[in-house]
Amino acid sequence: MKNDIHPEYATAIVKCACGNTFQTRSTRAEIHTDVCGACHPFYTGKQRLVDTAGRVERFRQKFAKSAT
Repeated sequence: MKNDIHPEYATAIVKCACGNTFQTRSTRAEIHTDVCGACHPFYTGKQRLVDTAGRVERFRQKFAKSAT
């Protein structure tokens, strides 16, 4: 293996949009996620609509039935 070509692999802090944080190992120091194991619908059993950048609202506006 060649020397000095691999990135440093260290402890990273993962921050979720729900406020949950945990540590893992990565080449990045900090990782931001939208969904984690504490808030994902598969693990919690609760249905939750994840709206990233207003995509759901744009879809509803685009395909809404007009009142004509």
